[in-house]
Amino acid sequence: MSARVLIVDDLFPNVKLLETKLALEYFDTLVAMNGPDAIAICEKGLCDIVLLDVMMPGMDGFEVCRHLKNNPLTAHLPVVMVTALDQPSDRLKGLDAGADDFLTKPVDDTALFTRVRSLVRLKAVTDELRSRALASREFGIGDPLALAAAENGLDARILLVEDRRGAAERMAGALGQNHTVQVEADPQRAMQAAAENAYDCILVSLDLEGFDGLRLCSQLRSLDRTRNVPLIMLAEPHDRGRIVRGLDFGVHDYLMRPVDRNELLARVRTQTRRKRFSEVLRGAVQASMQLAVMDGLTGLHNRRYLDNHLGLLFGEASLRQTPLAALLLDIDRFKGINDTYGHEAGDEVLRTFAERIRLHTRPADIVARYGGEEMVIVLPEAGLVEARAIAERIRARIESAPFEIHRTARSVPVTVSIGVAVREPQDTGPADMLKRADLALYRAKHAGRNRVESQAA
Repeated sequence: MSARVLIVDDLFPNVKLLETKLALEYFDTLVAMNGPDAIAICEKGLCDIVLLDVMMPGMDGFEVCRHLKNNPLTAHLPVVMVTALDQPSDRLKGLDAGADDFLTKPVDDTALFTRVRSLVRLKAVTDELRSRALASREFGIGDPLALAAAENGLDARILLVEDRRGAAERMAGALGQNHTVQVEADPQRAMQAAAENAYDCILVSLDLEGFDGLRLCSQLRSLDRTRNVPLIMLAEPHDRGRIVRGLDFGVHDYLMRPVDRNELLARVRTQTRRKRFSEVLRGAVQASMQLAVMDGLTGLHNRRYLDNHLGLLFGEASLRQTPLAALLLDIDRFKGINDTYGHEAGDEVLRTFAERIRLHTRPADIVARYGGEEMVIVLPEAGLVEARAIAERIRARIESAPFEIHRTARSVPVTVSIGVAVREPQDTGPADMLKRADLALYRAKHAGRNRVESQAA
């Protein structure tokens, strides 16, 4: 997978070395010689991953990383710190700034290419979510990128798969200060726990007794429940080959033994933030999809959804020669409610009206707001007698109790008139059926309201 890699370093020889290495692996490169230029490039969306030198005059790498990760426009960009420093405190400082990983100079080619490819794959998934989530702004959901970037990565639920008792106790003790930790020594029980529970992060020892920890990682990547859960390998210095393989098939990160406490906390927090970042974006996408077919006031389906699905139901009923019914409902004297009590009270009535309707419909039925105070209920497999009985139950339910308004300060009586129609063999489409339901509703209104009328024989 190719990508646009931004190299940020104030020393030209370092830049040329990384450019040459990456070009041989068919990566495109951009260069910034200082922090402000790097930030500008990132904010313009010109790169997929940042290789960021720590030691730069003026704005150092830590400050640049912190700026990128705190900006909703760039928080999703993977940042790899490249430094000659190799102390745990240095890695911790970078991870606290939001860095996704570290490469130590002189940069090892295998580590460089494996890390870049792994992070680019993760970014590709995030990019798709971001582009879809941005559409949610049109529905008034808010700014999903700002919400996602604000996540702190704390209070996570963590599964630790480790059969070394001392190591498990130390890591669980450290993580337990900010998270909830479950320790499993047996890989089979760990797999079962992962399938049954929602974890924010899973740490797996590669050297489990009698079991290949990397195989467990592979199984967790393939399981639907854990496919998007961050995985961190706990590895020995001799596990270099397995680390590369793990990163290649989708493991997110690794920790080398002996595990530094602060680095453990920082990497778990970083991975948890990334997971929740994606979850916020997925939530925004889901919300926008729902709003596209739902009426925001009543929570019923909207006219768009009705138009798209009624034709399918009608066509299927015609093909199979099965019954199909439609109810057209209209709140009696709704304008008077708005005029007397205000439009806010009218909205309250519509919401309660929708709730009562839902109590008398089946999962297979379509319940939609048709426009204003009119609602449509489409009843598959329902003939005229059954549809009329359902309509009468709804009418009685609406009349049975006054509707509370102004936050229960008072209540108003509400009734509904309903027109009922069913599919006829001569119908050319659902519009014919709805037209008969509309005529029946007209008769119900002129016959005194608060009644059910069926299509003319």
